[in-house]
Amino acid sequence: MAKLAVPLLILFFLLSFIPSQAALPLHTPIQKDHSTGQYIITAYLKTPLKLTKLLLDLGATYSWVNCDDYISSTYQHIPCNGSLAKTIIDYGCMNTCDDPPGPNCGNNSSIFIPNNPIKAVDYRKVYGVNAALVDSLALPDTQGSLVSINNFIFSCARTGFLKGLAKGVTGVASLGNSMLSIPVQINKAFSSSPNCFAMCLSGSTSQPGLALFGSKGPYNFLQGIDLSKSLVYTPLLFNPLGRDSDPDTHRLSPEYYLGLTSIKVNGKMVALNKTLLAIDGESGFGGTRISTVLPYTKLQSSIYKAFTLAFLKEAASSSFNLTTTKPVKPFGACYPASAVKNTQMGPAVPIIELVMDRQDVVWKMFGSNSMVRVTKKSVDLWCLGFVDGGGIDGPSIVIGGHQLEDNLLQFDLQSKKLGFSSSILSKGTNCADFKFSTGKI
Repeated sequence: MAKLAVPLLILFFLLSFIPSQAALPLHTPIQKDHSTGQYIITAYLKTPLKLTKLLLDLGATYSWVNCDDYISSTYQHIPCNGSLAKTIIDYGCMNTCDDPPGPNCGNNSSIFIPNNPIKAVDYRKVYGVNAALVDSLALPDTQGSLVSINNFIFSCARTGFLKGLAKGVTGVASLGNSMLSIPVQINKAFSSSPNCFAMCLSGSTSQPGLALFGSKGPYNFLQGIDLSKSLVYTPLLFNPLGRDSDPDTHRLSPEYYLGLTSIKVNGKMVALNKTLLAIDGESGFGGTRISTVLPYTKLQSSIYKAFTLAFLKEAASSSFNLTTTKPVKPFGACYPASAVKNTQMGPAVPIIELVMDRQDVVWKMFGSNSMVRVTKKSVDLWCLGFVDGGGIDGPSIVIGGHQLEDNLLQFDLQSKKLGFSSSILSKGTNCADFKFSTGKI
């Protein structure tokens, strides 16, 4: 036995340095930038790892980062004819670049054409074709340790792409339904975990919400509440004419659509043209999409008018007895804040119900999600937080960020369904109540 002591001691010593299995889910805080209304996630990128702030975009095909000052010892270009290039959308090849070699410039490299969802890029001033890269991306696990996803695929972009993004943000984080999105690349790295992520945007003015990757639950918040038990499910739909489509190639949209079938206000059906709620197979217009980029829900004009009239009528009823005042742009209906009672669920106003694929699958929006407080100079108002989206040149309804706050959303990409909680304020918790790990990073 004595002869085995040294080998066993050496084996124990070696095993102590083998990294443990990642404690999924991985997670990251989502902070709201109140000056822009944008939702920002933080991730660790490059070697050595550097904290990076990225705009959260549920509809992006791939992530991108400003590479004009990108310094990392591990980045690599993606060769045009390599096996990795075949897994990404083919935007073309940079055969020979004119600039000095670097992240933005590599001969025989695959390219992307990134998109700024906040402000359109002027390609007369900013070069729109950018190199595709692989590098290390890391996020914390449930024990507070950073877990790296090697060979993370993303796009470079020029500084001019950052126009309109919140201060300190250096790119866009894709959470779309795409082989190149962050949740799908995490699933590829940890194939035993479910192809699923959850998101909870915070309604707090100071505390962040979170995104969770690689788990269907439990989602334990403070007060011992597991929000995975509060989810109701509806199918996720995908537009056959996605943002990457062209006349010759139809690509499925990375954006998330829902099968909304009707809207109720205070339990009463809104009279609207229901054909607008379906996605048109030829044009790709119509339907209901979810967005973290738009601050407020946008409704096609005829839907907006019918919905607003229904809300005004119910708010003026004896149950609420509210009288409108002069609205403040971009809103069309506002009330003096002094006339609106406050409750656990926010302002006491008519409940809005989004009825999904079945009559019993209903997303309820209370005052905390339907109303927006506007305070400036001598104005103190509660305004209906929905805006007129004009004609039909895209989705008929886009559910915006304010309507998503303090709601847990679970995107099950394997089963193609959305789990939603409606407002978790009714559970006595909120999206800022997730207890992040205190382990050292």
